[in-house]
Amino acid sequence: MPDALPAFSAIVVAAGSGSRAGGGKQWRRLAGKPVVRWSVEALLDAGAQDVVVVTPEGADIELAEALRGLSGWRAVTGGTARADSVRNGLLAIDAADVHPVLIHDAARPLLSRAIIGRVLEGLPDADGALPALPVADSLRRAVDGAVGDTVDREGLWRAQTPQAFRLRTIRDAYAAWTGPETPTDEATVVQRAGGRVRIVEGDVRLTKLTFAEDFAMAEQMIPRSVRVGQGFDAHRWGPGESVWLCGIEIPHDQTLIGHSDADAGLHALTDALLGAMGDGDIGDHFPPTDPRWKGAASDQFLIHAVERLTARGGRLLNVDVTLICERPKVKPHRQAMRERLAEILGLPLDAVSVKATTTEAMGFTGRGEGLAAQAIATIELPS
Repeated sequence: MPDALPAFSAIVVAAGSGSRAGGGKQWRRLAGKPVVRWSVEALLDAGAQDVVVVTPEGADIELAEALRGLSGWRAVTGGTARADSVRNGLLAIDAADVHPVLIHDAARPLLSRAIIGRVLEGLPDADGALPALPVADSLRRAVDGAVGDTVDREGLWRAQTPQAFRLRTIRDAYAAWTGPETPTDEATVVQRAGGRVRIVEGDVRLTKLTFAEDFAMAEQMIPRSVRVGQGFDAHRWGPGESVWLCGIEIPHDQTLIGHSDADAGLHALTDALLGAMGDGDIGDHFPPTDPRWKGAASDQFLIHAVERLTARGGRLLNVDVTLICERPKVKPHRQAMRERLAEILGLPLDAVSVKATTTEAMGFTGRGEGLAAQAIATIELPS
């Protein structure tokens, strides 16, 4: 277990409109989780005694849904400007004057325990601490849309959050703030009051979600693990005129017997997906004793598994299905099966494989008693 961090409280500022990102960015999902939840979880996991989440007026339902299942947080309503929201958050904290308070923007969701530790470590010999990254790009001043003077980047840093202060220090600094301008962050407020704010090493993953395209970049920064699941299913033959296999109805002189439409290919693939997630099997989610699934189309089982994967921020990479039978001949229908699976799964065609084989007249499939299917699914999940 990592060493325990000093006791601290935190304010997560999530009261902005997020208009440049299309609105409501704090509620949008990043790798399956609402943006605001990333920061609140990180702070609680690091040992925050109290997390105050500042939200827009009337956002109680959205916040409760975003933080469902978490404890140790409270909500307050924000103000017109960011500084007003921070003031409201500070008023909600009941702690000693020297108690450390971290103030963090929800729009920086990929907060790590390491960053929390660094800003807390920067407090003992300073009035505040903020994470920052040195400016690496060349800077140019624009003049009428053209390149102007070069701006010297020596000593320039990109400020991030969370910024850490003792409770009394940041409250007094805000009380002393004067002037028509609005402070862009708490370090500015404390500096204006004569305080010294230490810079600690920032994290490139703490990029701020400002524009819609920033979400795609943040998705790529989230560590993921690759998992593989396998599934198997078998059904016996019975009287009928067609059979469903991999979402395609094939004319045949028999049909597969089952509680649903007995599509063994889709059943095996559903189990493969659920298995890769460690999420039980098809019988757990769709019990054969439940009359709702009598004769049901099996594509809804597979869609359900995909939706559960998506809700966890996962991605399906590829699938491979093998049908084991003497009849019907699968090859004439294989392309249609691949296309149907690609449609259901949202995969490119070259990530979907359907194959068929026989058992050379051996076993129950060889004797024509039934059909079997096995499947493999490869997924990515946030790690």
